[in-house]
Amino acid sequence: MPYLVKDNHQEKPSFWSDLAICFPSLKGAPSTRYYFECEQILYRDFFPGLTGKLLLKTDLWNEAKNTEILGWAAAQGAQPVGFDIALDLVRQATAVFGNHRFTFLNSDVRHLPFATDSFDLLYSMGTIEHFPEYRLAAAELFRVLKPDGTAIIGVPNKLDPFLRPLLVYVLGLFRRYPYGMEKSFTPAGLQRLLESVGFRVTTRTGILFMPGWLRMADLWCHCRVPWLTAITGPLVRVFAALYRRFPALRSHGYLTACVAVKPAAGARE
Repeated sequence: MPYLVKDNHQEKPSFWSDLAICFPSLKGAPSTRYYFECEQILYRDFFPGLTGKLLLKTDLWNEAKNTEILGWAAAQGAQPVGFDIALDLVRQATAVFGNHRFTFLNSDVRHLPFATDSFDLLYSMGTIEHFPEYRLAAAELFRVLKPDGTAIIGVPNKLDPFLRPLLVYVLGLFRRYPYGMEKSFTPAGLQRLLESVGFRVTTRTGILFMPGWLRMADLWCHCRVPWLTAITGPLVRVFAALYRRFPALRSHGYLTACVAVKPAAGARE
């Protein structure tokens, strides 16, 4: 593994490990199936020709609890590498994929244990916003991507038309939001952040065009009262159909994303 220089993860707060242990699986929920479809569309549109490409994913939440997008990417020929700040999530993701030859590590997005210019592709959806040092995290993503490599980086959308950031803020006041600190960005703000560390943004897009409350309600029903997904499921499918039929809606999803490339050294001068 020439891209791996050392495992330099530091002792972490227990928050993410505790969450990994106590949080239920979201796999199979109608909104999770929608999430998976959104991710597949992103990969097909912006990561064409996955065969043989070294792909880095910045957390393993989806592999352990959610969409298992790396499994799908591997089936298209990619060579996945993933890491997570929570060792328990690394263990859970490893157990999900069994004998597949994926490389999963316990590491921190702010201090990556990879050599510079290591990866052909990079996928980060809902990771860097959980740290005050989000700019440092973005700079690390830029560092480990190969010149001319492509990254898809997504964060919560501050301009979500369904006001999800406000919902998260209110839930946070009552300690009812389970994911800890979460900063939202405008699409332009995310682009400025990425360009400030060296990326060249080529496209703004997004995923999960749907109300945040519907995603939360659907997951609650899936985990607590599964038969109620007979109500939330059709509502989710309406938004999935809109997302599929009207591509302009994608940039209004509750996760905004930028597709960015790392310019070759000469192009940066």
